[in-house]
Amino acid sequence: MSSKLDQLSSWLKERKITEVECMISDLTGIARGKISPTNKFLDEKGMRLPESVLLQTVTGDYVEDDIYYDLLDEADIDMFCRPDADAVFLVPWAIEPTAMVIHDTFDKQGNPIELSPRNILKNVLKLYADQGWKPIVAPEMEFYLTKRCSDPDFPLEAPMGRSGRPEVGRQSFSIDAANEFDPLFEDVYDWCEIQGLDLDTLIHEDGPAQMEINFRHGEALHLADQITVFKRTMREAALKHDVAATFMAKPITDQPGSAMHIHQSVVDIKTGQNLFSNADGSMSELFMQHIGGLQKYIPELLPLFAPNVNSFRRFLPDTSAPVNVEWGEENRTVGLRVPEATPQNRRVENRLPGADANPYLVLAASLLCGYMGMVEQLEPGAPVQGRGYERRNLRLPITIEHALERMEACKAAAEYLGEKFIRGYVAVKRAEHENFKRVISSWEREFLLLSV
Repeated sequence: MSSKLDQLSSWLKERKITEVECMISDLTGIARGKISPTNKFLDEKGMRLPESVLLQTVTGDYVEDDIYYDLLDEADIDMFCRPDADAVFLVPWAIEPTAMVIHDTFDKQGNPIELSPRNILKNVLKLYADQGWKPIVAPEMEFYLTKRCSDPDFPLEAPMGRSGRPEVGRQSFSIDAANEFDPLFEDVYDWCEIQGLDLDTLIHEDGPAQMEINFRHGEALHLADQITVFKRTMREAALKHDVAATFMAKPITDQPGSAMHIHQSVVDIKTGQNLFSNADGSMSELFMQHIGGLQKYIPELLPLFAPNVNSFRRFLPDTSAPVNVEWGEENRTVGLRVPEATPQNRRVENRLPGADANPYLVLAASLLCGYMGMVEQLEPGAPVQGRGYERRNLRLPITIEHALERMEACKAAAEYLGEKFIRGYVAVKRAEHENFKRVISSWEREFLLLSV
């Protein structure tokens, strides 16, 4: 560990970094931490944060006192955050030379904090490693560019591109529509290259100014870090060009939602061979069991894939998002698509997660579902031929309340993710939903104000 920290120290000094953003992810995916002068950062080799930040909601509130004090120390003690020398990124938009360093969290005895999303993903990856397996993932991030809007009561609108006109209609895969924002994406690609992010292609998606960035396949922890950094980078680049970037799951009425599609496979740690294919190139039994696990357990862990009340708007009828955990080959109407690929590249694409999901938790959940299928030797249902949107088999919970109840009752979730994490996560999401229910919507004012 000391040699890694020495390398980090040399890296910071070589680049004349003057400030370090020391960050962790909370349950929602918000970056929390401290900004430290480099000299202080190197002297202290970490930071301390109140452990309560891991039970903070997206609104900045906390869970109810009885749960809060049951899960955390009554004295509101600190946790110890140590820098990961393999999770260091430049901050290209900062005025002064700045680096972002992702930290891991521990208690004073040196035990990993059970509520930490990054620790949760590490625990799932260890389950695989103990079997001699290593998961490989390739995320795809969808998001919208919109006009900047300071009033949350106003619907979001498509921004002006280089032509001076906003998009209208559907522009799926349009090169010209994507080129409307060339100056912005030139900055995005430049900044991501400086940060060492493994971006692949840029695609214009269905909605107006809706885009998708694909990441190259790699190790899950490294890519969860990269997604966390990318979301910050995308928002900063948008602000520079006087627009906004949003990763809300369903930001615009009657337009497609934004997903975080996850391509996942499993290789043998020693040989690197894809365990999803037999020697003759056919689908392996482990592959079928992995899909079986996704089918059985995604509905039980859905709040990790769809963490907000807005997330469930993606699953409404007549949307472009799948509303089931059926599977099929080259079929985008099911939740679990198996793309055509060579035997070594065989994988399953989980199309259910929203772009608003915490990268660490959604990767942990998706991989855990597949893992449980492999160790429990679960058989999947029959593959779907043709359109799968209307199929009622393996239907998902349709509200956040129902999804949280199922997750809370799932014994496997508590066994693998920890009872403390499940209780804390469910409590945070319930607190957020209670906050949401107190807000009177524009729909209520429009249709009920003078009619009832």
